[in-house]
Amino acid sequence: MLICAVIAILSYLLGSIPFGVIITKIWKGEDIRDYGSKNAGFTNVYRVVGPLPAALVLILDIAKGMMAVLLITNISFCSTSFSLTDLKILAGVFVILGHVFPVFAGFRGGKGIATGLGALLSIIPLETALALILFIVIVAITRYVSLGSLSAATFIFLAMLFEKYYLKFQVPAQLMVMICFLTVFIFFNHRSNIKRLLTGTENKFGLKVKG
Repeated sequence: MLICAVIAILSYLLGSIPFGVIITKIWKGEDIRDYGSKNAGFTNVYRVVGPLPAALVLILDIAKGMMAVLLITNISFCSTSFSLTDLKILAGVFVILGHVFPVFAGFRGGKGIATGLGALLSIIPLETALALILFIVIVAITRYVSLGSLSAATFIFLAMLFEKYYLKFQVPAQLMVMICFLTVFIFFNHRSNIKRLLTGTENKFGLKVKG
């Protein structure tokens, strides 16, 4: 259990590094969470600060998810009865939780999409890559990042169900639990976006917000 606790803590702390807040502070000297949607993620940084700092935030947030799953789970200073898949899932969940509820930024972070992308690319790369393509297509057509994010999350959930129950792939139960949890978590974090989508008041990607 010690190795699980260490991986969970390190992944959470890595996820808690608030790159959106840090880069905006460096770029503008202000807190991104005081402007726009009050979110510390890529989309709000793009709207408030600009494309270059937003690209840096996106890359670093994705990297957090990948590093937690691919690097932190390589810790092996003590034996464990858990499989590598179990440890990757654990790291993936906690790095996302760290991003959404960062201890280094007053527990006010992003919505977990970019960090979740990095984590899931490292666990289920094919399904996540297809979801990413779907995300890009939907955002390109509608210009709603939130709709693209929700569609991608739903696609991964349905793809895993299809693989497990129709194709009869050996999908670990713990992986299915993770995907179910993350899908519900993402929809919960986007509840205000969902309301705006339903009322036609959601901001489109590219719309600038004065900071």
